[in-house]
Amino acid sequence: MVNKMKDFVITADSNCDLLNDYIKEKNIGIIPHYYDLEGTTYGDEINLEPKEFYDKMRAGHMPTTMASNPEVIRETFQSYIDQGLDILHISFSSALSGGCNNVMAGARELCEENPYAKIIIVDTLNVSLGEGMFVMKAVQMKEEGKTIDEISSWLEEHKMEFCVRFTVDDLFHLQRGGRISKTSAVIGSLMNVKPILYVNEEGKLVSLSTARGRKKSLSTIVNDMFESMGKFRDEHDIVCIAHGDAVDDANYLANLVKEALPHKQIVINYVSPSIGAHSGPGAIGLCFMGEKR
Repeated sequence: MVNKMKDFVITADSNCDLLNDYIKEKNIGIIPHYYDLEGTTYGDEINLEPKEFYDKMRAGHMPTTMASNPEVIRETFQSYIDQGLDILHISFSSALSGGCNNVMAGARELCEENPYAKIIIVDTLNVSLGEGMFVMKAVQMKEEGKTIDEISSWLEEHKMEFCVRFTVDDLFHLQRGGRISKTSAVIGSLMNVKPILYVNEEGKLVSLSTARGRKKSLSTIVNDMFESMGKFRDEHDIVCIAHGDAVDDANYLANLVKEALPHKQIVINYVSPSIGAHSGPGAIGLCFMGEKR
């Protein structure tokens, strides 16, 4: 008798910044990350609309963030195990949040308690729609008939080809999060300097260069993307744009990409509040496939 291959579910966390319609259509399980604003904790049943969240930040309210809840992780994964499903979980960078370690610990416990369960965790070492692109690739491969092991192996092997370029509008949010010094924030703001950041091989957000002024910073991250794409420039794949309530700038960026790469599909969405708490209103990022991070 031939053993039938178990079906599996693809899960991620709320930091993947995928469009809600896509999450529903593809039945992606989402583990929430949390943020606290004005004494209210958001992430489970209660959530702010992104625009409302960023407007509160603009008004001076400073949110704090929390990683995923171990109990919620257990309940979510156990519900899939009870349905006879294996789990492929795609996680936000372990270098920037404790969420990945929480998921790994929960998975270990559940696999000990449920000997026939399989839970594979992919630490993307990536952020926002950079993480989301891992999910989209996993979904595509699943729809092509690939197994959970084939997909996770491919993602691990090609992890460093998922690239992110980021710039922020307000340096003081980076300073508050310990990314730059207060002196750098003050001087940079006075000189209208915008940092260009990228997610490195260790999954950390680090400085790449600077640009003078907003429009220059946007054209710089597009140029950096072109230089890093290499063989992926001609692929008919996806370029993602994540923004902290900067719709006009996101559309401007999309037009720059379309002019040079008309064959690319472009996905635009908000940076989720649990990331936006650190990057602030006006942050904007490009996520793409490239030969080097």
